[in-house]
Amino acid sequence: MSIDNTAGDTALGTVDGGLSSAEVAERVAAGKTNDVPARASRTVGQIVRANVLTRINAIYGVLFAIIMSTGYFLDGMFGLLIIFNSGIGMIQELRAKRTLEKLAIVGQARPTVRRDGAATEIPPNEIVLDDVIELGPGDKIVVDGLVLAADALEIDESLLTGESDPVVKHHGDQVLSGSFVVAGGGAYRATKVGADAYAAKLAEEASKFTLVKSELRSGIDKILKFITYLLIPAGALTIYNQLFNVNKPLADALRGMVAALVPMVPEGLILMTSIAFAVGVVRLGQRQCLVQELPAIEGLARVDVVCADKTGTLTENGMRLAEVRNENGDDSVNLALAALARTEARPNASLQAILEAFPDDPGWHATTVAPFSSARKWSGASFADHGNWVLGAPDVLLPSGDAARAEAERIGSQGLRVLLLGKSDLSLDSGDAPGTVRPAALVVLEQKVRPDAKDTLDYFASQNVTVKVISGDNALSVGAVASSLGLPNSEDPLDARNLPEDKEQLAGVLEERAVFGRVTPAQKRSMVGALQSRKHTVAMTGDGVNDVLALKDADIGVAMGSGSPATRAVAQIVLLDNKFATLPHVVGEGRRVIGNIERVSNLFLTKTVYSVILALMVGIAQVNYPFLPRHVTVIAWFTIGLPAFVLSLAPNNERARTGFVARVMRMAIPAGAIIATATFVSYMLVRTKATDEQAGTTALITLMIVALWVLAIVARPYKWWKIGLIALMSVASFLLFVLPFAQEFFLLDPSNTGFTTQAVGIAAIGVVLVEIVWWIQRKLNAPAETD
Repeated sequence: MSIDNTAGDTALGTVDGGLSSAEVAERVAAGKTNDVPARASRTVGQIVRANVLTRINAIYGVLFAIIMSTGYFLDGMFGLLIIFNSGIGMIQELRAKRTLEKLAIVGQARPTVRRDGAATEIPPNEIVLDDVIELGPGDKIVVDGLVLAADALEIDESLLTGESDPVVKHHGDQVLSGSFVVAGGGAYRATKVGADAYAAKLAEEASKFTLVKSELRSGIDKILKFITYLLIPAGALTIYNQLFNVNKPLADALRGMVAALVPMVPEGLILMTSIAFAVGVVRLGQRQCLVQELPAIEGLARVDVVCADKTGTLTENGMRLAEVRNENGDDSVNLALAALARTEARPNASLQAILEAFPDDPGWHATTVAPFSSARKWSGASFADHGNWVLGAPDVLLPSGDAARAEAERIGSQGLRVLLLGKSDLSLDSGDAPGTVRPAALVVLEQKVRPDAKDTLDYFASQNVTVKVISGDNALSVGAVASSLGLPNSEDPLDARNLPEDKEQLAGVLEERAVFGRVTPAQKRSMVGALQSRKHTVAMTGDGVNDVLALKDADIGVAMGSGSPATRAVAQIVLLDNKFATLPHVVGEGRRVIGNIERVSNLFLTKTVYSVILALMVGIAQVNYPFLPRHVTVIAWFTIGLPAFVLSLAPNNERARTGFVARVMRMAIPAGAIIATATFVSYMLVRTKATDEQAGTTALITLMIVALWVLAIVARPYKWWKIGLIALMSVASFLLFVLPFAQEFFLLDPSNTGFTTQAVGIAAIGVVLVEIVWWIQRKLNAPAETD
């Protein structure tokens, strides 16, 4: 590494060789290690407790114990839902846990540590106290420490302090875990490891495997809490009615109470939500997508703007030197390029391409080095016998109107990257560097467009998702690449230096334009905020350290697996295969999860509504409850449980919208009221003329027909497999009433043709009314759907 340009600092080459193997072993034995969980995934015990000790299972457990005490064991079949609720949730989460932990190992930052005089990459949890850790651009600082060597070292501590400006670090300065290197290099000694380091708390908070709060889950929780409060008065009314008005024995009264209360609980809604989230994580894991925060699953369904960088997203990371245009016929141009490419220990893609083109070392000795940073957009070095050379953006280093700058813009408009190689009149350790720059050559680099980039952009266009290309490169160059891919509104790229600072004005420009060049890290962050101020849900993709702030502020941050550790640390989604083309699958998975949960919520909450209303009607009328617990169990199987499981895993590309609870209840409340009323009328018309089994069967026929029609509505728009699902459930329900074994097991008696015909007729009226409700609801939702 080159000599440091800051007086008093120590060059990395002079740093000691680090700890010896014996010293490492001594610290490991003393527990002075950084051995903290790389991810805060729940333990097996926590997963079991979280899935067993739930509000739903507690309610069902109490009702199951009550029915067991009566001796009617067959009526306790609903108790199997406790096993299903817990078992399926545990299995899916354990599978997701294994997938996430395997992927976390792949995506883990591996710091370079000096031991026994040699540098080696190790996992963060193997760092011990007093380890010497090397730093380079993009490296994340994984433990706290003190700087031993600094070579123009600049640290971004924005994740800790909120201050976006990099902090220059010198020998003896403190560095904190959670920050990252934006320029230069160096080394530091670990002073705090494990739980003492800030990184442990940061990683645990950012990577926690938990179904955290979201609009979807908070809405379901509100509904469940309300239902829990309803159960107490409904149960009291039912048991009072059964004991004192109908004069049933205690066992039969308890049996009727349980039959009334069980269907009030949307037991499968939590189960289906957990399954949908867990399956979504596993599916994304199979596509090499590391989900670091589960709210990303829901957020992805709501994305309507994707902000993407050009380099590494639309184009491949690697570059190739296409041409060196020597402006003045200077013979030292090639030598200067070769020398500059060797001044940085970790060259960026541009310097790496130059290094590959000029593999021979010219032997120039650098006295001062100015590493590249995205803030100033140039790098350079002062060489003892060969002057001061800079390499960077022509529109930054040259004044407006300069011929070389104009030529660079012309070349850049063709989609090529153009750097200016120039000589400076000032040493690069001067505060006014680079001073006046005399052009020496234009360095033309080319990037390869990703073969799948166009298909990805076409997908987003078809889904009404707007793509904004936000790059630090020349605007014309970025626009040329975007136009070649057919991105809408890419013909008029905008230089970000001309963007207004006012958020409202900035939002207006962002709505109109699609391609932006010369965007600084602070501007990327401002652009994300401006889009969010217009009620957009923004996903930001990136791979470089200059993307970190925007990734952190975006609704969904998507980092490339090959990007810097800092970007992977703050992103909710990491594309470990580095393919932008994976993102449509990620967005589609989010839409599938949220869209399907809203779809099946209509089924579960309709059942809850009709169960509550029917129980109140029966209590007020002071008549016997028409159903047994085994009846409500089979209703749940054929009209809700099995269909909901299939529908929750089906494809669904509809973009999610806010207002989940209100939208679902607009359908569930009237549909539930119609089902309850139709069932109650059907029951009351035959109650005095039929046996208890015949009256219950008549009511059950009415309920099943209307409930199956609600299923048919929820399944729209139809596909062959949905039609098959509805047909299968209808046939299964029909067989329930005609098979002798089923009649005996479920205590059904459909033998009276008149009662059955009456039940079907009332059900037909209910079907018509439910269909009207659906059409009205569709009209009410139409404006929102076209937004």
